[in-house]
Amino acid sequence: MFGNMNLQNKKINFIKFVLIILKNLNYILNNYKFIIQYDGTDYAGWQIQKNAITVQQKITDAIEILLKEKVNLVGSGRTDAGVHALGQIANFRTENEIDIYKFKHSLNAILPTDISIIEMAKAAPEFHSRFDAKKRSYFYLFSKYKSPFYLRYSYFYPTDINCGMLNELSKTFLGKKDFTSFARKSTEPENKTCNIYEAHWKETNGLVIFKIEADRFLHGMVRTITGTLLRAMKSNLGNNFLENIFNSMDRKAAGEAVPAKGLILFKVKY
Repeated sequence: MFGNMNLQNKKINFIKFVLIILKNLNYILNNYKFIIQYDGTDYAGWQIQKNAITVQQKITDAIEILLKEKVNLVGSGRTDAGVHALGQIANFRTENEIDIYKFKHSLNAILPTDISIIEMAKAAPEFHSRFDAKKRSYFYLFSKYKSPFYLRYSYFYPTDINCGMLNELSKTFLGKKDFTSFARKSTEPENKTCNIYEAHWKETNGLVIFKIEADRFLHGMVRTITGTLLRAMKSNLGNNFLENIFNSMDRKAAGEAVPAKGLILFKVKY
């Protein structure tokens, strides 16, 4: 169960060990951090893939055009195809000392209009956007009425959504649990334990917003949780129904995942 956690800790310790050696040799690369926003509609997700257009690839290509060197851009986490971001964090290292203002402006000029570098800053040499992240939060948006402005960023759901009932049901997900039943089988690590800190529903101005925050999320987990909660609400099923899904350790027991377009990576905390 803890094999992957131990492996991650070993990776972090190894990175720190290498940095100590490089520091003693007076050879430390400059480390730069981004806050990134993107419309994920036309991308196959964040992570670089063969024969697919991804956000990570677009940004990496743009950086390498400006620096004229290969870089390894590391994101705080993967977002699936069609998922958006308001606060994706990424970092890369380079020998170059960068003029942050000019570089950010030039980078945004090269990037397509659906990807934007919101902030850029120099980070500590040991900073790692993925391994150092403590909490990640997502929003899922439902639109109560048809709107061209919400079309790409929300799930049109004209059926009544009972936020009070959903907030009560969402309490079942809080805390440290094994989310095997809410993750895709083929791509996930052995350890599927996540710690959910917040899961809350709110309706405002024709939108219903589901916010969820955890130490990490598995592939497809947020959309499956959201779909399962809707299923429980519509069928008037209680917390025991959700507990049985957890206990089954079977993705087939959970509800259908909601569409990707309503999901937004909101914030990453360090």
